[in-house]
Amino acid sequence: MATVTQQEIAPLHKHLNVTINKEDYLPKFEKSLREYSKKANIPGFRKGMVPAGLIKKMYGSSLFVDEILKTVDHEILQYIETEKLDIFAQPLPVDLQIDQLDVNHPNNYSFTFEVGMKPEIRLPELSGKELKKYRIDITDALLEEEVQRLRNRYGNMTEPEAVENDENVLNVRFIESDAEGNEIPGGIQKDNSLLVKYFTEAYRPSLIGKKKDETIQVDLKDAFESREREWVLNDLGLDSSTDKHFKLLITKVGFVEPKELNEEFFNQLFAGEEIKTEADFRERVKKELEKQWEAETRNQLHHSIYHTLLDNTAIEFPAEFLKRWLLTQGDKDQRKTQEQVELEFPNFINQLKWTLITEALVQNNHIEVLPDEIRQFAKQQLLGYMGMQSLDEEQQWVSDYIDRMMKDRKYVEDSYNRMQTQKIFDFAETQVKTVDTVISKEDFVKMNAEHQHKHH
Repeated sequence: MATVTQQEIAPLHKHLNVTINKEDYLPKFEKSLREYSKKANIPGFRKGMVPAGLIKKMYGSSLFVDEILKTVDHEILQYIETEKLDIFAQPLPVDLQIDQLDVNHPNNYSFTFEVGMKPEIRLPELSGKELKKYRIDITDALLEEEVQRLRNRYGNMTEPEAVENDENVLNVRFIESDAEGNEIPGGIQKDNSLLVKYFTEAYRPSLIGKKKDETIQVDLKDAFESREREWVLNDLGLDSSTDKHFKLLITKVGFVEPKELNEEFFNQLFAGEEIKTEADFRERVKKELEKQWEAETRNQLHHSIYHTLLDNTAIEFPAEFLKRWLLTQGDKDQRKTQEQVELEFPNFINQLKWTLITEALVQNNHIEVLPDEIRQFAKQQLLGYMGMQSLDEEQQWVSDYIDRMMKDRKYVEDSYNRMQTQKIFDFAETQVKTVDTVISKEDFVKMNAEHQHKHH
């Protein structure tokens, strides 16, 4: 009869020692031989009539090893279940020597596996945490900027003969060249669309009067301010240290005539709301801005909750086991080196830590996602795709779409994970103490950018 014992070799790191006797695997091996003999198709023998001795000679060794390993695997998994061992990943064999398994001399065999144990987790008391809940100050300037953006977005595009002012749109082709403007064979070429006001104030006068099919020689460092230059370089697939030169071929000169602020435009944006005055329109746009920024600031609050949980939950890990486990993942020719594992390990541990935290939150607070909620999520996604406010699920095509999504395993898993994550943060948000804090859009964006830079 097979036996399994455990031995602690380090905190949260155990060896499982498995011993199997001949009677544990030989009957199964002999049965496998008989079954293989019935199925084997060997020239010179009728199917099902191949002698057992020949089958054993040809396939016995691989069948023998396979049956022993299956027996060992069964014993290990049964022991883990019986002893309720909460482990990471799967057991790793220690110095597994397949060549000791001799089909001609069956014996009792011993194997050793190592396992990493999941630690106990004590989550911080969220009720004792005080976090800022930001509210963006919707200033007159911010509101005016949004009104103008909407007017331009829904405006009419015209094609004047030449560039007239900062609001002209230039469709251009970036063509890599030398300092004198000579095109470099095989160099970068990329189409883009730029407002004249994207160029530096000193550079803009040189663009006035330019027409379609004319070219302009540009030094990116002189032609654009830092933010616009970074955007252009990113679109060209270059970094900020580049010293490449480009000439710009103007393929089109455009101008957007902003929409007039009238009832037709108001109803185009907010159908059915009967907005009649510019003052009411601006108030409605302000509400929409507040809604948009509320979503952004709530995401920021959830990010603060994430770091509060991550930074205030102390968890010990079986590091050596996990590093060895990472070395075994993937095909042999694609496995990570020891150096890669060491480099990536801190980020891996953070991800693993967050997984354990979310598992504890879900279990401790009975957070669950029901199938009907996933159906409703699929319906809401369909609404978003269709640009509609509501759909009757009784309509056959709607019902068929949702049924099809519910049969897509990957879609259901992804939706489940997204909804569970949202529920976790929704719950955590009710536990922390939030302090309403008014902040400007500029300061909020800057704060988030600095935070992202710090954590990358």
